[in-house]
Amino acid sequence: MQIFPAIDLSGGQVVRLYQGDYDQMTVYGQDPCAAARDFRSAGAHYLHVVDLDGAKDGTTANFDSIRALAEQGGLFIEVGGGIRTEERIRRYLDLGVSRCILGTVAVKDFSFAVRMAERYGDAIAVGVDARDGFVAVNGWKDLSSERGVDFCRRLAENGIRTVIYTDISRDGAERGTNLELYRELVTIPNLRVTASGGVSSLEELRQLKAMGVSAAILGKALYTGRLDLAAAIREVE
Repeated sequence: MQIFPAIDLSGGQVVRLYQGDYDQMTVYGQDPCAAARDFRSAGAHYLHVVDLDGAKDGTTANFDSIRALAEQGGLFIEVGGGIRTEERIRRYLDLGVSRCILGTVAVKDFSFAVRMAERYGDAIAVGVDARDGFVAVNGWKDLSSERGVDFCRRLAENGIRTVIYTDISRDGAERGTNLELYRELVTIPNLRVTASGGVSSLEELRQLKAMGVSAAILGKALYTGRLDLAAAIREVE
């Protein structure tokens, strides 16, 4: 199982939100590249980056920070937040980003997500963020009418191979991830599932690996010291 330490960006700073609430934001650093170097020193091979400003308003406010992360090299970087056009996908891939995550646009323009997956293959993933079981869009502010698990099935049936699923109620709360949810998701044929939101113990990582989850994103628990990245990587990668 792959371990993706997370860097969430707002105004060029490394931050974390509590349950997707932009009004409950904690700043953990001014230098995203320094955070990435620390992750590499701990043995990381992968990095999950979210442009929170882009997710909310569709801008590229943190593009320069993401470019610096890509230029630093040494990590497989996946980026999400505000990626809603093919032009933006190309810009990120041209920087050296390894994978682009489609979120809101995959819900609002499903055929676009399918076309991009056909065109760019494994360089495309879909981020499915759910609150109370339903898919959330626009930086987690609005709920759609589709259940997250049903949406994942539809994605897999249409050729989307990688889904990053976040239970928003667990994100940033350090009270455990939604293991039952992931047990259901891994039964969907031809889908690689990344667990995101609330992962806060080595035992959870062991259970996620055992059930067949492909990757896990570690965020708040790394920044507070509840989880040790090097230990997590040794345990499950």
